[in-house]
Amino acid sequence: MNRVEFSKMKYKELFQQEMNYEIGDDPELMEILQKFIFGEVFQTGNISDRERELITIVLLTMQQTLPQLKAHTNASLNIGVTPLEIREAVYQCAPFIGFPKVLNAVATINEVFKERGNLLPLESAKTITEEDRFQEGFDIQFPIYGDEIKNKMATLPEGLNEALPRFLTEMCFGDFYTRKALDIKTRELLVLCGLVAINANPQIQQHGAGNLKVGNSKETLISAILHCLPYIGFPYAINAVNVIKDLEEVG
Repeated sequence: MNRVEFSKMKYKELFQQEMNYEIGDDPELMEILQKFIFGEVFQTGNISDRERELITIVLLTMQQTLPQLKAHTNASLNIGVTPLEIREAVYQCAPFIGFPKVLNAVATINEVFKERGNLLPLESAKTITEEDRFQEGFDIQFPIYGDEIKNKMATLPEGLNEALPRFLTEMCFGDFYTRKALDIKTRELLVLCGLVAINANPQIQQHGAGNLKVGNSKETLISAILHCLPYIGFPYAINAVNVIKDLEEVG
């Protein structure tokens, strides 16, 4: 199957309609876009279509491209991604882009959920209490990342030197990584792709190494970055691949 045939098949599978790049005001751009994304990128690498759509949800949230987020929320649901998984992928962006942008994305995905008859709010995915959020977050964070941030912040003024590491443990890992619907391997892969979308190179290196520790292979990481390419452009994708290819394999 050539890329044109594959793109038509994949587009119909995702969006439940025939591909037609002749409509609209810019048919030539849509032809280039659709053949490349659905005909080439979707055939490259070892990640599943469900993973691809969750990655796309994260990229569009990070970039605040909300019309496309709405379209890919529908596409995700069409191929069996659950509303809870989509919501968790969006929520997981909060530690990296802040809450206002995530609220915008949540409003967009909720619009799709309502249109498709899903009752809101969705079921709770919370697994922690106020009392154990630090410990539960620490239990996830430490085996992957150790005390790196705590050690780097140790020279800050008294009282501030513990604030950022504690916030990271409690909020990023406690409030989000502990939630149901997505496992740690998936969360780490989505976080890496989100960081690629904002070209956060030091964190790409850290979370690339973290991904290897939780069981994602270099092939998977590079496959995921190549899926990011149409949404972020070549410079950010090449930067990220260069970081990942130089990481030492675990074990």
